[in-house]
Amino acid sequence: MGTLRYGIIGCGMMGQEHLRNIALLDGAEVAVIFEPDAAMRAAALDLAPAAVAAASVEALLAHPGLDALVIVSPNHLHVPQMELIAQSNPLPVLVEKPLYTAPEDDARMADFLARYPAPVWVAMEYRYMPPVAALIDQAHAATGGVQMLTIREHRFPFLPKVGHWNRFNRNTGGTLVEKCCHFFDLMRLVLRSDPVRVMASAGQAVNHRDESYDGEVPDIWDHGYVIVEFASGARAMLELCMFAEGSRYQEEISAVGPLGKIEALVPGPGRFWPADLGAPPVPQVIVSPRAPKGPVAVDIPVDPALLAAGDHNGSTYYQHQRFLRMLRGQGGTEVTLHDGLMAVRMGLAAQQSALTGQAVAI
Repeated sequence: MGTLRYGIIGCGMMGQEHLRNIALLDGAEVAVIFEPDAAMRAAALDLAPAAVAAASVEALLAHPGLDALVIVSPNHLHVPQMELIAQSNPLPVLVEKPLYTAPEDDARMADFLARYPAPVWVAMEYRYMPPVAALIDQAHAATGGVQMLTIREHRFPFLPKVGHWNRFNRNTGGTLVEKCCHFFDLMRLVLRSDPVRVMASAGQAVNHRDESYDGEVPDIWDHGYVIVEFASGARAMLELCMFAEGSRYQEEISAVGPLGKIEALVPGPGRFWPADLGAPPVPQVIVSPRAPKGPVAVDIPVDPALLAAGDHNGSTYYQHQRFLRMLRGQGGTEVTLHDGLMAVRMGLAAQQSALTGQAVAI
């Protein structure tokens, strides 16, 4: 099989990260893009000079010789765009998270799952961050079976996006969907179980309160706690704070079981680390057995070329590497539509719990 040709739908900030990482792959090229914003379109074509710009999603889907599609449009556009693809050119798809944003879209995506004839991979990049991947690989052996999983993300506020679409819950699904579906996916993956109940408390304390767009103040939350109970009896907790960019590590994940604990420490994007503080922190994995006591910390450095290609600790590259392998028939879909559905269901349950003050059964 020769070079595989991609069509990219949406080339804003995250779309351009996908373009930079596809450019690092052998045997893959971007043939056509669709991006309605002129400035973002020009930036994307600078990154993929061999690509052509389509005037619409329909025109992109009609482009000859495509092998795969990558959807990186605003969250609320994913469902209609996937349905359009199913009707006109059902190619293999890598679709950014979240898969959908509203409860009424769940049935539409379940129907899509039942009918779509080609592979669909949901872009849960956090699985592929090297320290997180190491934790996933070692968690069962290090803990003897995870009973408690804690994920802390202390990070910067939501970045500006074209048209300010990410400032409003109606477009994003809400912070606990938009931002946190990654973490709910990790919970299911690490615990090897499905959720049964979700409890959450969240709100908007600091960020975006003094912003206004066409007279409308953003309603996106900036912090929260979520507790999830699983069918296995294990429990997981998420702690999110989006006004904590001064933290040394952006993500801190710990998994604990009867034999011990394993932790992953992940720094935020290097471009946000102050130069006067020296080199950015290096990701780490720490294994702490109960007996004999003696924590062992291992640095998990990431190739600087991959760090330069995006803000996700090299994970976008590793995800694309595996997606390309799947396209070549050398592996299966690692993050399925069902995985994407479950992550959004957990996020929507957390949004509902935080709004009502009630636990939500899944």
